[in-house]
Amino acid sequence: MNKLLSDLNFSKANVLIVGDMMLDRYYYGSVSRISPEAPVPVINVKSESYTLGGAGNVVNNIKGLTADCTIIGAAKKDDDAGMRLYNLFNGIQAKSFFIDADMPTISKLRVIGSKQQIARLDFEDIHPFSEDVNNKIKSIYENELEKHNIIIISDYGKGLCSKEICSFIIDKANSQNKKVLIDPKGSNWDKYSNAYLVTPNVKELSEVCGCEIENEDEPVIKYGTMIREKYNLTYLIITRSEKGITIIGKDHIQTIPTQAMEVFDVSGAGDTVISSIAVFLGLHFNIDDAVYLANAAAGVVVGKLGTAPITLSELHYSLNGFRSSKIVSYNHIADIIKREKSFNKKIVFTNGCFDIIHRGHVTYLKHAKELGDILVLGLNSDDSVRRLKGPARPVNNEQDRAVVLEALECVDYIVFFEEDTPLNLIKNIMPDILVKGGDYKEEDVVGKEYAGRVKIIDFVQGYSTTSTINKLK
Repeated sequence: MNKLLSDLNFSKANVLIVGDMMLDRYYYGSVSRISPEAPVPVINVKSESYTLGGAGNVVNNIKGLTADCTIIGAAKKDDDAGMRLYNLFNGIQAKSFFIDADMPTISKLRVIGSKQQIARLDFEDIHPFSEDVNNKIKSIYENELEKHNIIIISDYGKGLCSKEICSFIIDKANSQNKKVLIDPKGSNWDKYSNAYLVTPNVKELSEVCGCEIENEDEPVIKYGTMIREKYNLTYLIITRSEKGITIIGKDHIQTIPTQAMEVFDVSGAGDTVISSIAVFLGLHFNIDDAVYLANAAAGVVVGKLGTAPITLSELHYSLNGFRSSKIVSYNHIADIIKREKSFNKKIVFTNGCFDIIHRGHVTYLKHAKELGDILVLGLNSDDSVRRLKGPARPVNNEQDRAVVLEALECVDYIVFFEEDTPLNLIKNIMPDILVKGGDYKEEDVVGKEYAGRVKIIDFVQGYSTTSTINKLK
């Protein structure tokens, strides 16, 4: 399966998303006291970030898999949240249509104090769309439909996904034999009738059934089958947290076990599932294989903190059995870093052979990470090390060196490079800070012209790979 993925042209999966898009804002700070005005913590804000929320997170996941997509949503380009949304879509090269529904762009502000969410503030004014707005959505959808092979309705209950709009989307797609996938909201599923598939979690299935459903095979299959038939769906795909994903079709039921090794945060996992299914159906995978891959993708994102999309490199390494997803391919790192920058992350880059890891290496990397948000480590391949250090090196091969390095909390991404210098890698990444060890002079650092600035970090005296090898001899 993984070898097959590497041969695919993901741009052939063209996904059209219609749904509620919103801006996610984050304020990060520290808490040191309680306010004298009220019994609430005082957060000293240190930084802020902005990301695509709602249906925008579906776009983030699709682009992370290197597929093409277009989104149709309701937002204002001329308010602050709308302008930020528009720039974020442009930043990941996603085509977007903003329909002015005479309401402010929806945004959610989360205040994080000392790594804990303190409060969430929602900015929204929800009301039914006018006939004129609905007609604009329909017109754009009809014009875009023929250019795409899969459609997603991302319903967050913010007004766009009305019965009129959903039924129109499904009918037009069915007339062209194109599949409509729906991430549902609420208990009224009449508007989803005749769709190809709907992806509820167990709580959402309980809501539409009007009773609490235990997360066990028998009740999930019983009620899932009833709902699939009631709304004439080709498939119902039920996400079940630690129990995996259950596929229910006509004469077809299968449960795929979860692939998450550690669960830190389930935020956005549903978006990852429907996005991945859409991409692989768009590449003509069958439903079982598409859901299997979507399940693997969800297993990666729940191992991250906060809402974070899947990337193709992460899915590759997950399918290869890697516990971590820090090792990314040379061909994918530029896209990954572009996405990190869209979240206002400061990128730090360093490189080296890191043949026998010692205290000096660890101290150096920890100091490098303290300079920014994301530390990218360029790792010389075995051939590159031999050319630089001689035929007796490296002592440890590149995979062994990478596995040790990815165990370090301070390292976020590891990329192998074959050349003698990381010049091309630095050019692709364009880091904010380029870090080198204390034996370098700033004017001699390779790739400095492609970085925001250069930082020289002093080595820890008495520690080097060469001295360690000599001691062993």
